[in-house]
Amino acid sequence: MPDPLYIVCAALAVTISGLGKGGFAGLGMLAMPIMVQGVNPIEGAAILLPILVVQDAVSVWAFRRTWDKAIIAAMLPGMGLGVLLGFAFAKVVDEKVVTGFIGLLSLVFGLYRLWLERGGKIPLPSNSPYWVGSLFGIGSGFASQIAHAGAPPFQMWVIPRQLPRDVLVGTTAIAFAMMNWMKIPTYAALGQFTRANLQASAMLMPLALVATAAGVVLVRKVDAQRFYTLIYVLMVALGLRLVAQML
Repeated sequence: MPDPLYIVCAALAVTISGLGKGGFAGLGMLAMPIMVQGVNPIEGAAILLPILVVQDAVSVWAFRRTWDKAIIAAMLPGMGLGVLLGFAFAKVVDEKVVTGFIGLLSLVFGLYRLWLERGGKIPLPSNSPYWVGSLFGIGSGFASQIAHAGAPPFQMWVIPRQLPRDVLVGTTAIAFAMMNWMKIPTYAALGQFTRANLQASAMLMPLALVATAAGVVLVRKVDAQRFYTLIYVLMVALGLRLVAQML
């Protein structure tokens, strides 16, 4: 029988991921920090990837008419390179380092978003060159390959461009859908698609689809400001916990 802690953490992680894919941009960053409370990060990432691919399909379909082609073209090559770099490093880092990396990203991203909510300024100009986006794409691809945490570099370059809400959501959905497909061969090469991991993914898939559909509906109806603040505080707390575990 699965560990009850794993069941709770996996279900919550998949629900959070689904809401993020459904349009609550950045929310998915909380999925892996929650997941690793109940399972080691290597298995957790492998279980989540097939789920993310299916969730991507739902969000891409929902926002297929609202996306920025220039941003996708600028970031996608860098994302591909970042995935390959993450694949190379995955062979030499241990689980403890991966856990600490997830915690550090969660901590930094949570503090960054809370700072923005309190009136902080984003240092990048809204018209930064597209080659800069390619560099941020490398960071996004690397973090996504290691820990499904590619949102911070992506958002740091895209958000200052002040896209309309649906265009931002659609662009994010398409970019990460393409990047997650890039990760399938690398995860397969690392032997992470074991029978047990794929079975776990299949069991969580119905919940993943419901959560993503709910996100699509809710993002157009709900003022999520207070909800986001709570999520970012939780990101900081979980990030501190994971970093402390690594030390």
